[in-house]
Amino acid sequence: MTAYLEIDNVSVIFKARGKSFVAIKEVDIKVEQGEFVTIIGHSGCGKSTVLNVIAGLVDAARGGAVLAGREIDGPSPERAVVFQNHSLLPWLSCYGNVHLAVQRVFGNVESKAQVADRTQAALALVGLGHAKDKRPNEISGGMKQRVGIARALAMEPKVLLMDEPFGALDALTRANLQDALMDIQAKSRNTVVMITHDVDEAVLLSDRVVMMTNGPAATVGEVLDIDLPRPRHRLALATDPRYHALRADILRFLHERQGHPVAA
Repeated sequence: MTAYLEIDNVSVIFKARGKSFVAIKEVDIKVEQGEFVTIIGHSGCGKSTVLNVIAGLVDAARGGAVLAGREIDGPSPERAVVFQNHSLLPWLSCYGNVHLAVQRVFGNVESKAQVADRTQAALALVGLGHAKDKRPNEISGGMKQRVGIARALAMEPKVLLMDEPFGALDALTRANLQDALMDIQAKSRNTVVMITHDVDEAVLLSDRVVMMTNGPAATVGEVLDIDLPRPRHRLALATDPRYHALRADILRFLHERQGHPVAA
């Protein structure tokens, strides 16, 4: 059975100073519709390269990616990306930053009122309806990331791609946004692929965790099912033996088996 999103035998080769460098090799990942999948691994293991292949920003030397039965051959609003850097336009308000994306995707097929409603709804979904008129320099780092998430969701992507979206935030803000993301995904049922270095974040948020081997020529080492019931509450999980066992499995891979992929 074909998965909703399928990365099939993908290898990516970069060239630098006249030499070829194999970033990722024979990567296979399948993601079902509505699933939250996290990719984890050490720095340089090709996590962002995999995400960029899905986003259509990097071409595969071999293999390819398919979304909803169509080959990915370039960037598209159906695959929205949230980066670690919020990338907001400083001269626009929160509303303006989200509206710009909505207008780009829906401006030719919907009325101005419908585009405005989409913008307002996206800001409300991330809890920022009250801050719609503020500019980026007037809000916190966590609020900026919420705007970035709202902007991505407002385009109604088939897949939401997140490249360490909370990596630059303090621990308390990060925890609050993780909780907010779980609520948002429960409501929207978006398909999400996220990169993280944070083991606790991976277990808390994910349906499955894809663990990458070290580079060069990084590949998928193991895939771990996170069979914790939803909704999830971090305080309850703090004393959950299953949560700690899953966390230990990831840590064990990262510290002991990251260089030795297991044959399927």
